[in-house]
Amino acid sequence: MKLNKWLAPVLSLSLLFPTITGATSASAAEPKIPTVETPAIELRATLDYLLSEHFTLAVDSMIKKYDNSFDAAAAQTALEKNAKDMVPAIASVYGEKGAREFDRIFSGHLNYTKDYVTAVKSNNAADKTSVAKEIEQFAIKLGNFLGTATAGKLPASAAQDVLRKHEDQVKQVFDDYVAGNYTSSLAKYREGLSFMFVISDALSGAIVTQMPDKFNGTRPDTSAGDLRSALNYLAAEHYALAVISMQKGMDKSPAYPAILEAENGNTVGFTEAITSLYGAAGGEAFKTVWFGDHINAQDEIVKASLAGDANASMQARAKLSKFSVEFGNFLGAATGGKLPASAATAAIAEHERLVLEAFDLYRAKDASGLYASYDKGYNLMFGVGKALGGAIVMQKPDFFQSEFPVTEPETSNEVQTIWLQINGKTAKVNGNNVEMDVAPLIKDTVTFVSLRTLTMALGADLRWSPSTATVEVDTGTDKVVFWLGKDIAQVNGENVNLMAPVFAHDGRTQVPLRFIAELLGWNLNWNKADWSITLTKAM
Repeated sequence: MKLNKWLAPVLSLSLLFPTITGATSASAAEPKIPTVETPAIELRATLDYLLSEHFTLAVDSMIKKYDNSFDAAAAQTALEKNAKDMVPAIASVYGEKGAREFDRIFSGHLNYTKDYVTAVKSNNAADKTSVAKEIEQFAIKLGNFLGTATAGKLPASAAQDVLRKHEDQVKQVFDDYVAGNYTSSLAKYREGLSFMFVISDALSGAIVTQMPDKFNGTRPDTSAGDLRSALNYLAAEHYALAVISMQKGMDKSPAYPAILEAENGNTVGFTEAITSLYGAAGGEAFKTVWFGDHINAQDEIVKASLAGDANASMQARAKLSKFSVEFGNFLGAATGGKLPASAATAAIAEHERLVLEAFDLYRAKDASGLYASYDKGYNLMFGVGKALGGAIVMQKPDFFQSEFPVTEPETSNEVQTIWLQINGKTAKVNGNNVEMDVAPLIKDTVTFVSLRTLTMALGADLRWSPSTATVEVDTGTDKVVFWLGKDIAQVNGENVNLMAPVFAHDGRTQVPLRFIAELLGWNLNWNKADWSITLTKAM
């Protein structure tokens, strides 16, 4: 059974920031039986929720203000409330003084969204430039705060770059919406939302690396933690898009078809996740239930409401009630009862109730009630991620066993030799033992190695993109893109044959060793006597 792209690590701290390995002796404290409920994973999940909700509300408040919607002011208030909700989380780690400083910087930047909308509506270039300068100052200030707070575990420069990217993503979603490029706007919305889970992974990793004792020596980036975060993302995105689609459908917005298409993209993600865990039959069973009485029901409710057809609306709402039972039964059966069907049904029913509640509040123009409901509905999805992820890990514990490096790799310009052995997790870097997360293996006569492990050792950057379903390696001079299941890679825009398809094993992307080593400028020598491989740095 394979772990597909949606359940691969969203993006680990060590990959986003190569100067940090996150490799500490604290890994010995990880529970022997994998679980999604460790202190470190709870920190990551909390940041998943707060940071991703910030993104959805930032985009929503800008679009509502631009459209002169009745709930524009309430959207801004909800955005500001989300910022205040972050303060206790920061205080729990860095104390009240640290939390106050974070609040001063973070809450202070929320007016930029309003200012940019005003500048766009007035088409004032000077005001746009002024906002851009303010956002750059925010990225510098908050990046410096995070660098100092984490004692450099999250470098200030790296934090600044991440913040710049986030702010740019929000701006791109809005700019495309204003230009009427709705398909592009929604694609960038999905990309920007997924990136918030990248940030929460990185930030939680830095905090846990800085103070392992506070988190009982556990890590946020275990395979079980990655699963929970991936489910958090899919579930939260589903809810956010459902609420947006029904509102825009009711408004007869030209953006409505693009939002429905984005919902289909989320459905594809869910289907692939289920397939990776339960095989093709499980994926097909999921699609049958998902599309049966669910996927079109919200659109039917919108159309019935516009037509004033109460009977049609009631029938469509009944479909969602039926779906709650059917999907609850599916999850109960799929997890072997680890997530009881009754509990799953109750959670799905509550989710559907909150989606419809938000729609009804929007129709009634109850702005404050709408955003209070939205917060409850969005938060609920992280409970779904926890419950479902926990059930899956309980059902398949061997699939989520995680082992982590205990020796920090040397920087790439210091590494001269790397020794690996088939089926062995102990590597030697310049003669020093280093524990690997996944052992090299042979499949169909081709030697494969964990892309994460090798790129860390060889000094390349690696990024996983849920929105495009790609793994990208940046060597500094070359950019390589891999796709799971494909035997081609793209090197600087040109397709190259890999001789064998890329696949996932133990939650890590596996690539042909010879290809990636030679790409990075390393010579490869094979020793048949002990099934070992030695990489030497090319002169």
